[in-house]
Amino acid sequence: MNIYHFKKGTEICNYSYPNNILSVKLNRQRLVVCLDESIYIHNIKDMKLLKILLNTPSNPSGLCALSINHSNSYLAYPGSATIGEIVVYDANNLNTVTMIPAHDSPLAALTFNASATKLASASERGTVIRVFTIPEGLRLFEFRRGMKRYVNISSLSFSPDGQFLCASSNTETVHIFKLEQLGPSGGDEAATWTAYVGKMFSAASSYLPAQVSGMMSQDRAFATVHLVMSAQRNICTLAIIQKLPRLLVATADGQLFIYTMDPLDGGECTLFGVDDDQGEGKEAEGKEVTGPAQACPSYAATAALPASGPVTATLTGYSEDGGAKKGEVIPEHEFAAGPVCLDDENEFPPVSIQNGELWI
Repeated sequence: MNIYHFKKGTEICNYSYPNNILSVKLNRQRLVVCLDESIYIHNIKDMKLLKILLNTPSNPSGLCALSINHSNSYLAYPGSATIGEIVVYDANNLNTVTMIPAHDSPLAALTFNASATKLASASERGTVIRVFTIPEGLRLFEFRRGMKRYVNISSLSFSPDGQFLCASSNTETVHIFKLEQLGPSGGDEAATWTAYVGKMFSAASSYLPAQVSGMMSQDRAFATVHLVMSAQRNICTLAIIQKLPRLLVATADGQLFIYTMDPLDGGECTLFGVDDDQGEGKEAEGKEVTGPAQACPSYAATAALPASGPVTATLTGYSEDGGAKKGEVIPEHEFAAGPVCLDDENEFPPVSIQNGELWI
């Protein structure tokens, strides 16, 4: 694993592991490297190895989730290779928090909300998505994605405010669920037909088998998106763009789709800029489509500009922060002497993984 300084374009350090690296997660406190049967936890400040979780259940996809809230650096990973158990680990204090029996089938997707108070999971069957409280591990919500067929859920993502959860799979539909407790919550419940039916189901559930009553209590999607393609790997996320919630879907062939979502009524989402009330991206008659003017360039655009003269694609091979010479053999779990701090206390650089290398 090679770690580079994003703005300087120099290598900070590199690190070797006994087996293939399957996934890398990080926040501003911890960096986690997941192998098939082990997990390495590093301190992000100096990249010192803090803990090795050995003999973890076989995890060939490198499935794990690390909360972005660095004050609560919770790490979630599969606790079994045959059933959907989730181990929640405190990466700050280096101890196990809880074990959650989430699904009957092996896990396929995991994600924390921004505040690290909720954890969403899905199994390889891909029909049910569950949300648990953190750190207690209590089931909070249960959503049914579908009953007709099993699917491979490729991504789960909470909205920034934690009110919505989106899920994408190898099908043509992306589902968005709303995290709200139905029923009375300190006030008078609206006397609607939906509320009446909900009460009837709740009353009947105590007389039915657990499997049947569980299916009756599962909530369906609040909003959906039907993609133009299917059977193609994609990932989704919810973001706030121009003060409105948007769904972003990135596909394996390099396309990014942005959809509008009605946060009140839900329903079918529409492609951003098409029949939009604000008219963004509309094409005026006889004119080309032009995007909204930006007041200032983004951080990534600024960092990509050459500071002085052209920047070559080949790195110098030396770390300005005191790392080792590129290509030098570093003993396992050891680093060259000298400070290797990322020095980003006042910066929030973008992070990406390119060709197996982590860029910060």
